[in-house]
Amino acid sequence: MKTLLFAAALTLTLFGLVAFFPPATAPEPAKIQWLSITEAYAKNQKQPRKLLIDVYTDWCGWCKVMDKNTFRDPKVAAYINQKFYAVKLDAEQREPITLGPQKFEFVPQGQKGYHQLAAALLNGQMSYPSVVFLDEKLGTIHPLPGYRDAKECHLIATYFGDDHYKSQKFEKYQAEIYPKLFAKK
Repeated sequence: MKTLLFAAALTLTLFGLVAFFPPATAPEPAKIQWLSITEAYAKNQKQPRKLLIDVYTDWCGWCKVMDKNTFRDPKVAAYINQKFYAVKLDAEQREPITLGPQKFEFVPQGQKGYHQLAAALLNGQMSYPSVVFLDEKLGTIHPLPGYRDAKECHLIATYFGDDHYKSQKFEKYQAEIYPKLFAKK
């Protein structure tokens, strides 16, 4: 009986300690703070910053892989949050989008269709996933079609985000500058 009482008291004590001192949890990794295009446009009007626009569709398998593997990478997410307003744009969304004086609509075509804003951002080359980089004045820096893994995405984002594209070719940045900037980080 003493053993049973001792075991019960020990169990209650341990439960009490766990309740009082909950186990430490790992900090949640950085996540990209995605905005709608209208939210990013409004923020950019108040505080200009480059935009990174992920143009995707619901049916695109590589878009989902890029969301899971690339955009959830802590290094990629932290950098994008620091340097860009990040936007998710469904290239087939049916709701119109108004940006300043311009209104963009859904264009029915075949069984689906496309959104005029996606077509404008991608220069009519509808490829998914695509990431479009815009400068602070919302001018196109570069649309980039295709899946990118986390390492390549970070490389490209820093090339545009830190304005290296203004002074050197991408190949030089990739071979010489990037390795020095991000060595052992």
